[in-house]
Amino acid sequence: MSRKVFIQTLAATAVLASTLFSAPAAMAQQKFTTIGTGGVTGVYYAAGGAICRLMNKDRAKHGIRCSVESTGGSVFNINTMRSGELDFGVAQSDWQYHAVKGTKVFEKDGAFKELRAVFSVHPEPFTVLARKEANITKFEDFKGKRFNIGNPGSGTRASMEELLSAMGWTTASFGLASELKADEHGAALCDNKIDGFFYGVGHPSANIQDPITTCGAKLVPLTGPAVDKLVASSPFYAKVDIPGGLYAGNPNPTATYGVLATFVTTAKVPDETVYQLVKAVFDNFDEFKKLHPAFAHLDPKRMIKDGLAAPLHPGAVRYYKEKGWM
Repeated sequence: MSRKVFIQTLAATAVLASTLFSAPAAMAQQKFTTIGTGGVTGVYYAAGGAICRLMNKDRAKHGIRCSVESTGGSVFNINTMRSGELDFGVAQSDWQYHAVKGTKVFEKDGAFKELRAVFSVHPEPFTVLARKEANITKFEDFKGKRFNIGNPGSGTRASMEELLSAMGWTTASFGLASELKADEHGAALCDNKIDGFFYGVGHPSANIQDPITTCGAKLVPLTGPAVDKLVASSPFYAKVDIPGGLYAGNPNPTATYGVLATFVTTAKVPDETVYQLVKAVFDNFDEFKKLHPAFAHLDPKRMIKDGLAAPLHPGAVRYYKEKGWM
C-alpha cells in the first residue's frame, strides 16, 4: 500500500470512528418528557397535546422531546408520577390537594411530599347528562336508574364517590353503576345502555356535544344540600354555572359545582425541563388559548396560584419571577 493511500485510509477510519462515537452522545443529549392526561375526547388530552406541540417547536434549542399519553385521569396520573413513570400530569385541583395531604384515595400511600404544582388551567364543572327519554330533571331522579360513575383511577370517579357519600347514597343506589371511561359514556347513553353520566370537564366539550347532537341528551343541574355541604367544607370546590347556549337544546345556564384542572409534576423532574415547558406555554400564550375553547379566558397571574395545593416547582418559579408575576 502506498503511503498516500495508507494516510487516506487512516483518515477515513478516524472519521468513521468519530461518527460512531458521537452518534450515541448526540442521542444522549436528546431528553424526553411525558405528560399524562385523560381520555382522548376530553380537555385534558387536548391540553397535554397543546403543551407538547408548543414545547416541541423549540426542541432544537432545548433538546427536550415532549410526548402526551391518554390515561385514566387525575388519580392515575398522580399515582403514576409517584412511581416515577410519568414526568407531568393533569389533575383536578381536589385530587392534587388530597395527594398533598395524603387523604381520601391517597390515604394508603400517605402524603405525596414530592408533588409539585406548575400552573392551573381551565375550570371543570361537574357535568351530568341524561338520556332524553329518561325524564330526568334533577340528580335525585337517577336513583334506581342506570348511571355511569366513571372509570376507577379517574378524578371523575373519585369526585362521584365524594358526592354519593355526601348524599348518603352508595353505588347500590343505582339500578346499574357502570364504570365506563369518558370516551365511552356518550355512545352508551345514545345506545340506551345507561340513563346518565357524571363527568368533570371544561366546556365546551366534544364529549358533551356529541351525545347532545346525536340523541338529544340533556344537561341536569347538580344542586342541593349535599352540594352545599361539599362546597362549604372544601377549599377546592366552588359553585359554577355551565353557560346557556353552548349546546343545542340547552339554552339556559345549568347550575353545578366544580374544580380547576391543574398541571403538576414532581420534585425529581429537572428545573430546566419544567422551565422550558412553562416558557413554551406562556411565551406562546395567545396561541395556547386558541387551542381549545375552554382556554379562552385564562389569566396567567391566576393560573400560577388558583387551585394549587402543592408547592410550585422551582423551574416554574424561575420563569414566573423573570416575568415579574412573583
